[in-house]
Amino acid sequence: MGHMASVVGNGVVSNGQASTKIRSYAPATGELIGEAPNTSAEEVRLAVQRAHRAQEAWGALPAEERGARILRFRDAIVDRSDEIVDLLVRECGKPRHEALLHEVMVVADLATHFARVAPKVLAPREIPLHLMKHRKSTVHHVPRGVVAVISPWNYPFQLPLRDAIMALVAGNAVVLKPSEVTPLIALKAKEIWDGAGLPEDLFQVVTGYGATGAALIDSGIQFLVFTGGVATGKRVAAACGERLIPCVMELGGKAPLIACADAELEKTARAIVFGGFSNAGQVCISVERVYAHRDIHDRLLDRVVELTRELRQGDPSQEFVDVGAIIFPHQIEIAEKHIADAVSKGAELRIGGERGPGPGQFFAPTVLANCNHTMTVMKDEIFGPIVPFMRVSTEEEAVRLANESHLGLNAYVYSADREHGRRLAERIEAGSVLVNDVLNNGATSDAPFGGIKQSGFGRAMGDDALREMCATKHISVDRIPMGEKDPLQFPYTEKSYAWFKKGLRLMFGGGSLAKRIGDLF
Repeated sequence: MGHMASVVGNGVVSNGQASTKIRSYAPATGELIGEAPNTSAEEVRLAVQRAHRAQEAWGALPAEERGARILRFRDAIVDRSDEIVDLLVRECGKPRHEALLHEVMVVADLATHFARVAPKVLAPREIPLHLMKHRKSTVHHVPRGVVAVISPWNYPFQLPLRDAIMALVAGNAVVLKPSEVTPLIALKAKEIWDGAGLPEDLFQVVTGYGATGAALIDSGIQFLVFTGGVATGKRVAAACGERLIPCVMELGGKAPLIACADAELEKTARAIVFGGFSNAGQVCISVERVYAHRDIHDRLLDRVVELTRELRQGDPSQEFVDVGAIIFPHQIEIAEKHIADAVSKGAELRIGGERGPGPGQFFAPTVLANCNHTMTVMKDEIFGPIVPFMRVSTEEEAVRLANESHLGLNAYVYSADREHGRRLAERIEAGSVLVNDVLNNGATSDAPFGGIKQSGFGRAMGDDALREMCATKHISVDRIPMGEKDPLQFPYTEKSYAWFKKGLRLMFGGGSLAKRIGDLF
């Protein structure tokens, strides 16, 4: 659920030399708020080595004990939530409500959930073998070792800690490389971890530019979770493939919202505004295209425009606002190109479409009408505060257009008939489809989150994702002594072959069991 400014490449200053510091600026004001180290490849390698050593003792602990210690981290986060929120507001320019609810509270809930369920989810489980009944087979979930997390700038507290906490609960060590756009909040998380008295080398943060991320992949890690854009994700996945490092790729999205003819007008309109403009549209599961049935289209569009006009945008460090700043300035240029392309092809700009005043990085929430699939705004990820509308004649057309995308992370369906909405949801090609709601699955720790197509592979959250943080080990033990001579082993004889051939026909031949027995004898 996010974008990376860069993961491969180098951070340089004007003289062409690698910079020794990363500077973090407040997107709402343009002021410098702090610096972070530009970690070298050698420093990354040493961090991973320390993590390996710390993991040995941590991985040997029972899951219950690891969970108890993770809850100490959660308690420290809650105790220091005000300073976390303050830093998120400054470094990301996001409203205080979103910093608290979408970042801090999600992390606290996720830590609580996985600390509670890990002992059961990761417990060894016996496989009831269907054939080799004389053997007892058990599947064990064992820690992988060091898990690397490369995370984006749009949710720089929630997303990295989501993956880090799950990896830690599963018995791994974690080395986190945050986006160079928002390094300070990751360092704050590390400070809180250390302050809670938890093993210092078990969770580490290496800040830097793309070269730091590349060094992390090449440093001897056992697993990687990457969240970011599609283009960078392809390069990261290729680097992992060369080293046979298993990985999870959570990449971009182009979430459609289908508004059925019977959709509740007010509820749907408010969902579109919230789903499109939360975090200033910088969400991989944002509502990025609306397919509205012709029976509701005009009224829905008008109401969305009215609600958008009511939104308050500004510096969230100075006042309570609904929409904050654009975290990464390049996204403003992308937004302007989408709008120019759409308008040139016949779209109508109903509201917004312009940069905000002042030194900060603001872009007005924007609604476009009369859109179609010739426009980039309907095909390419926006990652900004733009909601394009397209009128459709039937729900069949809406589903077809929704699936006409190279991305498949999230999708939304609005219908007064929940069962009808569910049936439509089953036909949409996406990793998650919400009926009569938006965005909330990004915070549902019980359920798997991830995409299909070029939105990536693997899942974050859910029981299976927790198990994926582990290597699967199968242990098989004899239940019944077979004696010194196993009939399946040497020597091979004509007599034993004849018996095995009869066994094949008895077990797998056609017809009833009685007929198969009769045929043999």
